[in-house]
Amino acid sequence: MRILISGFGTVGQGFAEVLMRRRDFFVGRYGKEVSIVCVMDSSTFAKDRAGIPPDDLLERKRTTGKVGTETYADSVEVMDSVDYDLLVEVSPTDIKTGGAGLKNIRHALESGKDVVTVNKGPLALNFCELVTLAKKNGCKFRFEGSVGGAMPIINLCRECLVGENVSSIRGILNGTCNFILSKMDNGQPFEQALKEAQQMGYAETDPTNDVEGYDSACKAVILANSIFGRNVAFSDVSITGITSISGEAISLAASQNMVIRLIGEVSEDRLEVSPRLIPKGHPLSINGTLNVAQIVTDLAGPITVSGRGAGRTETASAILSDLVSVMDDRKERGDRCRNP
Repeated sequence: MRILISGFGTVGQGFAEVLMRRRDFFVGRYGKEVSIVCVMDSSTFAKDRAGIPPDDLLERKRTTGKVGTETYADSVEVMDSVDYDLLVEVSPTDIKTGGAGLKNIRHALESGKDVVTVNKGPLALNFCELVTLAKKNGCKFRFEGSVGGAMPIINLCRECLVGENVSSIRGILNGTCNFILSKMDNGQPFEQALKEAQQMGYAETDPTNDVEGYDSACKAVILANSIFGRNVAFSDVSITGITSISGEAISLAASQNMVIRLIGEVSEDRLEVSPRLIPKGHPLSINGTLNVAQIVTDLAGPITVSGRGAGRTETASAILSDLVSVMDDRKERGDRCRNP
């Protein structure tokens, strides 16, 4: 399996580290290593048809701030210059245009390459187009880490719960907002809680995507399309963030044995992100930075999953899961061809 990685920030580097840590796993399962043949960051690239050791990439990025020594103007030209099997697309999320991620995913699928991504922008804006493109060209297209990072939900619903009628999914889909609201539960004002979240690295310098609910809305769109078969985009979500939640509202909720949490809700006819009153002790009343989702099914009843919604290694673990699925499928098809 020859991999091209687009994006070498926190998650891209985490994935490279995971490949090093799981080298023996791949050799034992498939009889060979996974090979990184090309990596692109925002302005440079490195490629080698024989494969680039992940530790070399990580050391170069650490010492120079760049993954390669060659610069590029068009990522598609770099992709076309490399013989690869699968694109791991982890460039920065752009929820307005889809950014470079959308361009790269489109081109890979059009070229017959499998794709694994955690990039929410392309999925929130052009989900159905990309899924159709993958089917047309016989490509695998997987995106478990795009919703909830390490929290398993998409593959859980589509594979482990196959045959179930999933009527709704409600969840805390943004750990930054949950951290802020948890701090407000303890009496901190919003601005102070946000500043602490930024100091701890949970919130960006510009926290708009988190606190206005946009990040949660992207994830709700992905769930609506991938689990419920809807054809919706970011613009279809009803969104209310947490910036207007006051200390008085938090206190009033507490007096009723409730907490306020930013909840994304998805069903056949609902697509919403908004602050909700949640009873204390309910699975969706958790504190801190965890993501949690409650999946309501007809046979199994409500199923609750939780996990870290972000993080270098945590999100890379979801990419690993999708990569193994793609490689298992290739191995199975190869075995069928050899043993008709």
